[in-house]
Amino acid sequence: MNIPKTSLPRVVIIGGGFAGISLARQLANKELQVVLLDRHNYHTFQPLLYQVSTGGLEPDSIAYPIRKVLTDFPNFHFRLAHVDEIIPEKNTVHADIGKLKYDYLIVATGSKTNFFGNKQIEKYAMPMKTVPESLNLRSMILENFEQALLTSDINERNALMNFVIVGGGPTGVELAGALAEIKKGILPKDYPDLDIRQMQINLVQGGNRLLDVMSENASKKAEEFLQKLGVNIWKGSHITDYDGFEAKTNSELCFETATLIWAAGVMGNVPKGLDGKDLIAKGNRVKVNEFSQVIGYDNIFAIGDMAVMQSEEFPNGHPMMVQAAMQQGFAVGDNLVRKIKGNPMKPFVYKNKGSMATIGRNKAVVDLPKIRFQGVFAWFVWMYIHLYYLIGFRNRMVVFINWVYNYIRFDREARLIIRPFKKNRTLVEVE
Repeated sequence: MNIPKTSLPRVVIIGGGFAGISLARQLANKELQVVLLDRHNYHTFQPLLYQVSTGGLEPDSIAYPIRKVLTDFPNFHFRLAHVDEIIPEKNTVHADIGKLKYDYLIVATGSKTNFFGNKQIEKYAMPMKTVPESLNLRSMILENFEQALLTSDINERNALMNFVIVGGGPTGVELAGALAEIKKGILPKDYPDLDIRQMQINLVQGGNRLLDVMSENASKKAEEFLQKLGVNIWKGSHITDYDGFEAKTNSELCFETATLIWAAGVMGNVPKGLDGKDLIAKGNRVKVNEFSQVIGYDNIFAIGDMAVMQSEEFPNGHPMMVQAAMQQGFAVGDNLVRKIKGNPMKPFVYKNKGSMATIGRNKAVVDLPKIRFQGVFAWFVWMYIHLYYLIGFRNRMVVFINWVYNYIRFDREARLIIRPFKKNRTLVEVE
């Protein structure tokens, strides 16, 4: 990998997400050599991916170059690489660009879409976990309406204009709200030849309420907001099969749709070498102790979505959310410095700062530790928090200007098919 030799302890971080970047920043200007490996050369602000998918933002406004994040830090090195395997016995990382020895390893590889073993759904459904996947979804949504203009088959047209979102968590709820606003204010102007009233947005949730990680009041209010926007909500239903045209459920309910968007869950993205059965907990997450050390290893840490720190308060680990990942990154950075200096490490203590979700224009729900509120004020709070956590002044300004413009004009300028995405019942390919 052409990493300079050094007498300093070498810390290797795998993953440039919220956890990895927070950790790297914490280690800045320390007497360490820090090497960050990631398969992308940018950090993605995943909470706003749905706005890329629905034409509200361009991808470069929610992505930021990793090298630029840490450009002024001494003894920092970034390599664009896909890690194939970790060899703990040899303190070595194997990647597609070579091997690298480490003194301390922190795995922050995040999560990936969980299809719960259903290969048919995995083949035809549209995930939305990365920037490329969001661009694919944006192209497909727009192409559906272009194709609907051309077909004289009513059933085909209805399928092209019928959208099914699986998963009633924050991602599914926010995406449903965004699609409903597009239906209301944008598509009638773009496609005057189509009866946009025939467009259906279906949100399928396996549980008995939406946003089940938030308060019941937030769930009820979110459902109320979505229903006012015209979203069909199906609770207690599971999609069991999908062939690219017909989506079947665990009941008699069935959808004819050309677009099934999968937001029903994620699982830990664990690299080979840490995937032993004794290390893996529910959700394919690596077990760690109170210091985020992988069970059985003194110099390997795991943080973020792919790690599970089980306790009485959190028997299933901390929530797979941005705030938990960032807090773990800061904590491990502090503990690494302590450990190297021979000082005792501090157990990680999670501070719940609340959760929130937006359901479109002037509509959001916010649960803070001591207060809960919904509506317009919650929407402004949601915007402020997301702008605050975006990396880079330019990105904050671009996103803010886009939001102001979209609000005033009731428009989404990024309705562009940059990379066509073609799909049918027997073929899925990206051109």
